[in-house]
Amino acid sequence: MRSMPEWLWSVLTIIMAEQEKKATNLFDQLNFQQKMGLAVGVAALFAVVAGLWMWGQTPDYRVLYSNLSDRDGGAIIGSLQQMNIPYKFAEGGGALLVPSEQVHEARLKLASQGLPKGGNVGFELMENQRFGITQFAEQVNYQRALEGELARSVQSIGAVAAARVHLAIPKPSVFVKEQQKPSASVILSLQGGRTLDSAQVSAIIHLISSSVPDMSAKNVTVVDQNGTLLSANHDGNVNEGLDANQLKYVQQIEQGYIQRIESLLIPLLGSDNVRAQVAADIDFSRTEQTAEIFKPNQNPDASVVRSRQSNEVMSGSGLTGGIPGALTNQPPVPATAPIVSGAPGAAAENNPALSNLQKESTVNYEVDRTIRHTVLPVGSIKRLSVAVVVNGTRKVTDAKGKVSNNPLSDQEKEQISNLVRDAVGFDQTRGDSLNVQVAAFTENKETVEEVPLWKQADMIELAKSLAKYALIAGIFFFVVFRIIKPTFQTLLTPAIPAGEAESENENEGEQPGKAGGGQEEPEAGQDSSNAPYEQSLKVARQISQQEPKIVAGIIREWTRQNE
Repeated sequence: MRSMPEWLWSVLTIIMAEQEKKATNLFDQLNFQQKMGLAVGVAALFAVVAGLWMWGQTPDYRVLYSNLSDRDGGAIIGSLQQMNIPYKFAEGGGALLVPSEQVHEARLKLASQGLPKGGNVGFELMENQRFGITQFAEQVNYQRALEGELARSVQSIGAVAAARVHLAIPKPSVFVKEQQKPSASVILSLQGGRTLDSAQVSAIIHLISSSVPDMSAKNVTVVDQNGTLLSANHDGNVNEGLDANQLKYVQQIEQGYIQRIESLLIPLLGSDNVRAQVAADIDFSRTEQTAEIFKPNQNPDASVVRSRQSNEVMSGSGLTGGIPGALTNQPPVPATAPIVSGAPGAAAENNPALSNLQKESTVNYEVDRTIRHTVLPVGSIKRLSVAVVVNGTRKVTDAKGKVSNNPLSDQEKEQISNLVRDAVGFDQTRGDSLNVQVAAFTENKETVEEVPLWKQADMIELAKSLAKYALIAGIFFFVVFRIIKPTFQTLLTPAIPAGEAESENENEGEQPGKAGGGQEEPEAGQDSSNAPYEQSLKVARQISQQEPKIVAGIIREWTRQNE
């Protein structure tokens, strides 16, 4: 005899086949309206399932690029279509959106193609010159290409989103009075929340002025997207006030002194027992001094003669008479200085024609002079202000493991002050100040509140995804079990005639062993362990009474298998 599960499986198989035949017969018995209603219900079911599936598969779109020019937008859309990447536009068309998981991949692929170009045309404009182009058109193309290349260079700065450069290049002239210097104007569109410091503006000015011949840094104007003049107070060489480099230098000086102090005191007192701050007054002025000092000659004998001048004046009649003749026509003999010996009147005695003789002598000595030219260094320290706070109590553990707080002694405080003075190079003549305070530190342990699990971003995203899929499943089951299934049951259930319904009710009431159509009660001596078998046998009897064709099919199947 076959086992009960196989027997039940055979019964279920035959029941399903009979139900399929009944469904086919019932569908054939339906009229046109019922068939159309059934088709509409099936189509609605598939439409709901497809809509829910598409809604569940809708990707999260993120911004790929924004504020694109028309030329770049068309080129990017063409590339996205070739790469089979879906896209859509934001409201107003100000941004191009793609699925979030493909944003970075799309940007890398578009960058390999040189997109977006930013609307600036560089020197590639000169590659396709028409034959017979005029000199004026060629000059205009060159200026456009130069402006595009400069705009691309400025856009490479991180804080700059877009840039436009306008050059005013005058025509060259052979006349000096008619020569004009070129100038430039730069319009910058900065990234959201980004600004340019003074050093970056100066760098842009120098970049533009160095790229155009004979252009001065004073002739470059830089304006941002808000209309703010960024090139004010920039002459290309001198910046008014402290710039970013000078502020950074001051911070480096202060941090260096703080590290010196802490590196000396932390090994002695502990890392949590020392706090130090340093304020440095730095002199960034450029100073040059020239001094010329004159000193009297201390030793006249050792003095250096700078110049010496002698002057002799003789007066009197030096002419002698004679007879004109051959001797008077001869050239004069070389003149000789008179030998003066003795008194001044000796020359006059030797030469009676000389009546007076004067002599003058002037001697100039070098002056002791010192010229000193001094250029003071930029960034020298004018004054230091040092403040150090030391924890006045230290925890000391004795041999027994007992912890006690011991205050610092006066000698230890003096040692700390001396160490700090030597660490910073304390100079009282410079006006430096040092303040060392000893106080008890309060223990303030900051407690970081943990974010609850239901407030974490990851859990919120997971909950949104689960709610989304739960909503899809709820809609699906509601449509199937509340709309589609009742409709199918209504369409597929045939109308039972009234006479057959009454005969079935009478047959159910006349079945033996039932009280009012109820189930058979088990006998008093029947074993409760055979309840499943009895229940299955009862089901088989009911099926044989109601569906004799099914029982006949089961018997034929058993007979065929036994053979």
